[in-house]
Amino acid sequence: MSATSFFHRSVLLTEILTSFETVSSGLIIDCTLGLGGHSETLLSTKKDIYLLGIDRDLIAIKCAEERLANFGKRFESSHADFRDIKRAVTTSNFSHLPIQGILVDLGVSSMQLDTPSRGFSFQHEGPLDMRMDFSQGETAADLVNSLLEEELADLIYEYGEEPAARVIARHIVNNRELKAIKTTRELALIVAKAVAWRERKLGHKIDYNQIHPATRTFQALRIAVNQELTNLDKFVMEAIDLLSPNGRLAIISFHSLEDRIIKNTYRAATGVCQCPPRLPQCICGRKEKVTLITKKPLVSTEHEKSTNPRSRSAKLRVCEKL
Repeated sequence: MSATSFFHRSVLLTEILTSFETVSSGLIIDCTLGLGGHSETLLSTKKDIYLLGIDRDLIAIKCAEERLANFGKRFESSHADFRDIKRAVTTSNFSHLPIQGILVDLGVSSMQLDTPSRGFSFQHEGPLDMRMDFSQGETAADLVNSLLEEELADLIYEYGEEPAARVIARHIVNNRELKAIKTTRELALIVAKAVAWRERKLGHKIDYNQIHPATRTFQALRIAVNQELTNLDKFVMEAIDLLSPNGRLAIISFHSLEDRIIKNTYRAATGVCQCPPRLPQCICGRKEKVTLITKKPLVSTEHEKSTNPRSRSAKLRVCEKL
């Protein structure tokens, strides 16, 4: 399997280049390397930078290494979760370099979505897996077939923001009592039937904005399987601490829960006091660490949305260390 086996268009490429316009040398860390699209653009444009690419998907790393081989010693990869950024840096050959930029793209790659055996998409028949790292953790099938109905409903509602979460969870439990749910298509069909039942019962339709009724449930399971929101705020603060003065942190999110965490953590890093307004003096101890480069998130242009539909929900927030 090679990088050329998949077509993947990295989102917000122009905006990422603009975000790192002040970076001309030193180290940039791509915390979610994927197939290397963002990294290739940065290495090609900025001739004096080095780049460390981190990813927990070994297949993606192999593809990216092939794609970026021409950059020689300017590029190095690390098999790790992006939240292990500090260890990845200290064990790399770039540990002596000042960190001038950190990039995180929290989306799922086209390779993962379009490979049936990964189980990320209901568009393809495949095992209900969804792990970004095959070497560890529970699969989506494990969660679907083992969680209590209430736990399953809470997961789908919280991570998927799915209004039909209770009904979907009940249908999943009823079906798994007959036989274990093992494939993407099996689960998608159960979810679609559950939503249709709810619509008939209530006499109205849920507004899914022309997306498949199973989209939010699959999203919720993927987030849970890969623990995508766990310690995200802690990671943002650690990334800021690793940056050199005037270094920049750019994070692309695709989900409102992710974006909210990033927005609030950036705000905390600006030193905004969080104490109740009636207190005579500040006791929260917030310190000003960054300035916001993007007051509001950058989003894809209408042209990008039309040529790359997966960019529609992308939001980019950038801050600069003081």
